[in-house]
Parts: sequence; structure tokens; C-alpha cells
Amino acid sequence: MGILNLTPDSFSDGGRFVDPAVAIAHATEMVAQGADVIDVGAESTRPYGGMQPVTAEIERGRLEPVLPAVVGLGKPVSIDTMKASVADWAIRQGAAIANDVWGLQRDPEMARVVADHGVPVIVMHNRAEADPAIDIVDDMLRYFERSLAIADSAGMRRNQIVIDPGIGFGKTPEQSVIAVAQLARLNGFGLPILIGLSRKRFISSIVPSEPAARLGGSIAGHLLAVQQGAVIVRTHDVFETMQALRVAEAIGRAR
Repeated sequence: MGILNLTPDSFSDGGRFVDPAVAIAHATEMVAQGADVIDVGAESTRPYGGMQPVTAEIERGRLEPVLPAVVGLGKPVSIDTMKASVADWAIRQGAAIANDVWGLQRDPEMARVVADHGVPVIVMHNRAEADPAIDIVDDMLRYFERSLAIADSAGMRRNQIVIDPGIGFGKTPEQSVIAVAQLARLNGFGLPILIGLSRKRFISSIVPSEPAARLGGSIAGHLLAVQQGAVIVRTHDVFETMQALRVAEAIGRAR
């Protein structure tokens, strides 16, 4: 899953793709590099503060000149939004997946929109703020149970749902490490797992680095997550991540 941020304030590449032509060219490049899905977001959800909330109208305004062209590239497009109204609009424009960083628990209409359209949804673990005192994996397990109960109430099918541990979101850097280390505990839900730790801050807590210099840490984390059951990898660096995954897979087969 390649990341396309149409925002001026995303933590890693904010402002790079606010020009629609540049954004469409980047999506085209990611598809050529091997992306199976393009995740398009028009409101920053940067996990450690500093983002500027925007209205649904602004979010749609950023998406309108880009989303149809990205859909036209022929790969599934996920709409990364916290707003049910934006998700509904984007799906009507051809987006095939809803990606909700609040796991159906923020906007009360999100589950209904997903159920009505019958599309897959990525349900991400999140917290309003990090609490270093809690067992983060236990918190994730309880959170996903609530999300699944909401999905059931809305009439969603279980095979529509993907879960995402939300690396960096509502977690200390240490808790993000634990979430990756114990990712296999989420396999008990019997649902596909998405992992997205590309360029996240916890990498810098281990080896100090700016976001663009965290490729090595991103790949290491993604490979270890896939070994524990993650089946979708969300990344800024499509070619390098795809290459690492394929090489690791080839070596694994050769064993």
C-alpha cells in the first residue's frame, strides 16, 4: 500500500503533493514500483500532534482534482479519512476501501457508510493520548473488540474488516516497539492485519534520524511484522519495501 498525502502538514512529506499534477504523478510512480493499493489522505493524522484539523469541504476540495485520476490508474484506492461524509463521497468516486484511523469509534456514521457500500474497512487502533503505564497490546485487543461490536451492529461482514495496530498513534515510542514485537497476538481475531510504521518517530527513538532518513528502520520493522502475520504493508517507500519483502520471501522459500 503506497501512501499519497495531499496535505501541507503530514509528518513525513507534508506539502510535497499538494499540487494535483505532482500527486497524480507520484501515485503513477508508486503503481509502477509495485504498489497494489494507493492510500489517499487529505487531512493530516500525524500521530504525535501538530496537525491542523480541516472541514469536510476542505478535505473534499483537496481530493476532487486527484482522486478520480488515481482511481483511473486501475489499482484499488483506499480513502484515509476520519469523516464518514468524506468516505461516502470518495467511495462514490471509485475508492474501494475506507481507512479509518479511529477504528469506527470517532464518527458514529462511519460504520453505516461502510456497511451501506459493502467495501472493506481498515480499523486502526488509536488513543487520544499515550499512557506509558498501560499494557498497550491489551488495550489494542479491547479496542478492536469494541470496533468489531460496532461493525456487527451496523451489519458489516467480518470479511470486510482489516485491523491495524496504529503504530505511533496514542503510543509512546516504547509501546510502538512492543506493538510490533507482539503483533502476533492480534492473529486471534482471524482478520487480515495491516502494518504501517513507515518513517515513524519510534525509529528515531532507537537511532536518531529525520523522517526521510528512516528507510532502514521502516523496512526492518515491516519485515518483522510480516513474519508475525501482517499481510498489508503501508509505506512511503514502495520500491524499496517491495524489494525487501520479495527478497525475504525468496530466501524463506529457499530454506
